[in-house]
Amino acid sequence: MAKTSDAIKIIDNKTSTDPEMEAMIAEASINAEVAQLIYEARTKAGLTQKQLAELVGTKQPVIARLEDADFDILPPLNQRL
Repeated sequence: MAKTSDAIKIIDNKTSTDPEMEAMIAEASINAEVAQLIYEARTKAGLTQKQLAELVGTKQPVIARLEDADFDILPPLNQRL
């Protein structure tokens, strides 16, 4: 195989043979998309993180973690948003 300096190709070559790694990468990608959607919806509505938190019955740090794609917290909260 020819050498490449393309980081995406290198990562793909290293992970494409590991189904578990592929699944982790896919999940992280989805989490990042959801985090971006939450951020965009909140800012479009003109809400602060604190205001959104109050609307969905949680605290501001939880919203911050969601917007950082930290979805290891209360999975049902994503559904409320």
